[in-house]
Amino acid sequence: MNFINKENHTFTFSSLNNPVLKVKSGSNVVFETHDCMCSQITCSDDNMNSIDFDRVNPATGPLYIENSMPNQTLKVSINSIELKGNALAMTGPEVGVLGNKLDTMTHNILKIENEKALFNNLELPLNKMIGVIGVAPSDNKSINCGTPGSHGGNMDCKIIAEGSSVYLPISVEGSLLSLGDIHAVMGDGEIGVSGAEIGALVDVKVEVIDSLTIKNPILETEDAYYTVASAETLDEAYEIAIEDMFDILLPKCNLSKNDLVMLMSLTSDIEVCQVVDPLKTIRFKVKKDILSQLNIDKLI
Repeated sequence: MNFINKENHTFTFSSLNNPVLKVKSGSNVVFETHDCMCSQITCSDDNMNSIDFDRVNPATGPLYIENSMPNQTLKVSINSIELKGNALAMTGPEVGVLGNKLDTMTHNILKIENEKALFNNLELPLNKMIGVIGVAPSDNKSINCGTPGSHGGNMDCKIIAEGSSVYLPISVEGSLLSLGDIHAVMGDGEIGVSGAEIGALVDVKVEVIDSLTIKNPILETEDAYYTVASAETLDEAYEIAIEDMFDILLPKCNLSKNDLVMLMSLTSDIEVCQVVDPLKTIRFKVKKDILSQLNIDKLI
């Protein structure tokens, strides 16, 4: 079994990071991950004063995929997410959307029992998902794991879950895939800057698509495709995501530009991933049943 231990982690996406494992396209790999605080908080902690916030959002990896090159696409299929231990939720002043209303940084430990996260006296159904997943950006750039972008990164998109696939634009030889920041529960927006943060074992399949070039991440679920974009504002992000989808659909369908815009307006959805990271992230959804009626078997 191809396995990457959580001690092999990084806080940046960069072509300068040394790969910790090399595999062939088509391989399955299990990533062991820390929670987003790099396992710094335990049940016994009564405050967060000792937390090193330079050690947040660790991503396990990077993984080198052989024969993957710039201008190709990496498909990451998520087979399973096995949660480990308890989850952590936290918030405080000057973070998230409502930080101006809070006086102290606090956290809450959530036990995971019977497919539920226990928050005070509430039982919250699990929606296990990957917060950070991405590849190295081009030109020796280094992007911290807390920031999303065209490379993927901290998209905090709850659609990135068991059974879904993430398509990432490859910018460097080997791709250098890393992932982490697993959530047991998270709402769209992640308005308090925290999901139910937890460690996990994530089993994925990695495949290189050598005939496909994309500009930004694309997601696939059982019933839909999503274009994903991150920008300084939600307005900028949704414009990028919608334009990406339009550009992909137009050459595949027998519709005029005007009819395609009308159809997208009638049937497609703008959805918010997160609003609390350095860049905001939007996903734009097109349902597969609409594509089927257009005689489109696969979006990409």
